[in-house]
Amino acid sequence: MIFKQLFDDNSSTYTYLIASANGREALIIDPVEENVAEYINLLEELNLKLVKVIDTHIHADHVTGASRLKNNTNCTTIMGENSPAETIDIKLKDGEIIKIDQLEIKALYTPGHTSDSYSFLMNNYLFSGDTLLINGTGRTDFQNGSSEDAYHSLFNKLLKLPEETLLYPGHDYNGKFSSTIANEKSPSIKFKLLKNLINLSTINNENSTATEDIAVNYDGDEIEIGFNSKYLLDIASQIQGSKIQFSLSDSSSPALFSIIAGNSTISQSSTSSFFTIWLTI
Repeated sequence: MIFKQLFDDNSSTYTYLIASANGREALIIDPVEENVAEYINLLEELNLKLVKVIDTHIHADHVTGASRLKNNTNCTTIMGENSPAETIDIKLKDGEIIKIDQLEIKALYTPGHTSDSYSFLMNNYLFSGDTLLINGTGRTDFQNGSSEDAYHSLFNKLLKLPEETLLYPGHDYNGKFSSTIANEKSPSIKFKLLKNLINLSTINNENSTATEDIAVNYDGDEIEIGFNSKYLLDIASQIQGSKIQFSLSDSSSPALFSIIAGNSTISQSSTSSFFTIWLTI
C-alpha cells in the first residue's frame, strides 16, 4: 500500500494520499487548495490515477482543494451526507463503505467540531479530521459545533475502536504525526479531552457565565471538575468510569444530583450556580 502524509505549514493541516500500489487508483483526504500542484506532481511521480477526494468536513482554516483536483483529474468528490456543500458528487451515510481497488474505507459520522464532521476508517487507520486530534479535540464553538455531540463522537465511538488503531488527525500544532487509540484512551489524555469539552461547552452555552469559573484537578486516579454550566448534566451522566458523582445546585433548579455507577438520586440543597464532577478512571 502507498500511504503519504502531507503537511500544510500555513494551516497545520494534514492531507493523506492513499493507493494500493504504484500505477493504481488513488484517494486523497482533506486536500488544501494551495497545494494542489504538489499533489498532482506526486500522483504523476507514483503513476497513480486520482479517483476520489474526501473532505472530512467544511474547513474554516483553509480552502479545500477538492474542486481544483476534480477539474484537473476528473476525480469524484466525497463528503458525509450531513454536509451543506452543494457541489459534492457523493454524500456518504454513517457506516457506508467506499472502495479503492481492494482497499475499503468506512465513513463514521462524528459530529461535534462541526455538524458535518466525519471520520474515515481504513483497516486500522483512522482519519479523524478535527474530531479527535493527538492529545486533544477540535473547537466546537462555530459551524454548528456541539460539545455534547463531540463527547458522544469521542467517548462513544472513536475511543471505542480497537486500541491498536492508528490515529491520523486533520491537524497537529506540536510536530506530532500520529497516535493510537490506546494512547488517546489513557487517563491523562481522557482528562485533557474532557476538560477541553467542558471549557468549550461554557463558551457554547448562552446560559453559562465566566469560563474562568471552571476548576479542574487530576491526581492520576480521580478527576474533580467544577464548572458553571448546567448544559453538561446529560453528558456527565454518560461518562464512562467506575464511579461518578455529579453534584449540581442552581437557583432555577435547587437540587443535588448524584450519579454513582449508573444510579441517580435527587435531594434538595442550597442554591448555587456551580457544578462538580468526581470521576474515577
